[in-house]
Amino acid sequence: MFGAIIGDIVGSRFEFNNIKTKEFELFTPECFFTDDSVMSLAIAKAIIESKGNYSNLSDTAIKYMQGIRRKYPTCGYGGYFYDWIFTDNPKPYNSYGNGAAMRVSACAWVVNTIDDVINLTEKITAISHNHKEGLLGAEATAVSIFMARQGKTISEIRKYVNDNYYKLNFTLDEIREKYCFNETCQNTVPQAITAFLESTSFEDSIRNAISIGGDSDTLTAITGSIAEAYYGIPNEIKEQALTYLDEPLKQVLLEFGVIYPPKIL
Repeated sequence: MFGAIIGDIVGSRFEFNNIKTKEFELFTPECFFTDDSVMSLAIAKAIIESKGNYSNLSDTAIKYMQGIRRKYPTCGYGGYFYDWIFTDNPKPYNSYGNGAAMRVSACAWVVNTIDDVINLTEKITAISHNHKEGLLGAEATAVSIFMARQGKTISEIRKYVNDNYYKLNFTLDEIREKYCFNETCQNTVPQAITAFLESTSFEDSIRNAISIGGDSDTLTAITGSIAEAYYGIPNEIKEQALTYLDEPLKQVLLEFGVIYPPKIL
């Protein structure tokens, strides 16, 4: 959960100003939270309110996705999703945008089986991003986080994703030069997962993700969400990230962390 927020904040200043290197400052005055953080925390709030009963999670997610996001109307929403947020009767619109994958991290922290993770992920994805590629990207992300939480190895996670979701038949070095901005799940999630798979630490995963460019805030939010579950996050990085959130968002993040404790270093 925290990893997605950190990835978003670090990636924010590179979204439309890609760099192709791992050498950069993680946090600068130019960093900020975007719709990726707001949406991830809206889902977290919906899960908190559900108190373990997820039968109405889709409706609760809509409530908080609209309620929280309407407080932050200029955080970088896509056009169709902006309309979805501000309509009185939101309906899925067959999207396969990568927003489906960046918001699901909370789902992987609150249940105990892959099947339950998939079920929760579908509940909060299909309400807007009901295209098969949107559902696939969200599921691959959440399952990767869950497997990392369960102590699976990088090799095991790679094999599961490769067998069930995407063919990870490339390296970051092979794609770095030509990879460019893309807002689809199918051209963001495999790259984000690979940035984690090639990493040696939480911070290294973030640097990997930034170094290939693309939709940097979203891609790095996805990478960070998996890396947190596998490595944990150094306290100093958490503390720096918190300074970029306003009080309402910070309280949701901290509350979720108390109820569903992260990996402790």
